Amino acid sequence: MAKESGMGMSCAIDDSGGSARTISNDITNLDWSNPRGVQDVTGLDKSAMERLLLLADFSITVNGVFNDASNTSHDVFKTVTSTSVARTVTLGISGQSLPNETFFSDYSITRGTDGSATYTAPGSLTGGVVPTWA
Repeated sequence: MAKESGMGMSCAIDDSGGSARTISNDITNLDWSNPRGVQDVTGLDKSAMERLLLLADFSITVNGVFNDASNTSHDVFKTVTSTSVARTVTLGISGQSLPNETFFSDYSITRGTDGSATYTAPGSLTGGVVPTWA
């Protein structure tokens, strides 16, 4: 197993019509998490914690540079506030992929004091399917 950087990573996200759009060129950074719930089940007779693993989850925040050309990030996210559709998010790194059905809850555009236009789009798992690397 080799250690690698995140260079060359890809990200495809469905637009509201269900067409996957690879918007990696517009994304400056992203972070995602695949947490599991944990339940404390420690009995009075224990000296250390006992826990059970619960449901799996997935969340992502995509940050990028505003691009309103056809089939780019703005086309993907511009309907987030007006539609209620799950979107397939597929992250790719080093031949590994992590697809998830995701609801995006916001598409926030910022105009910086330097004139830059950037966006942030947070998403959460939907559909009850455990996130699995392929």
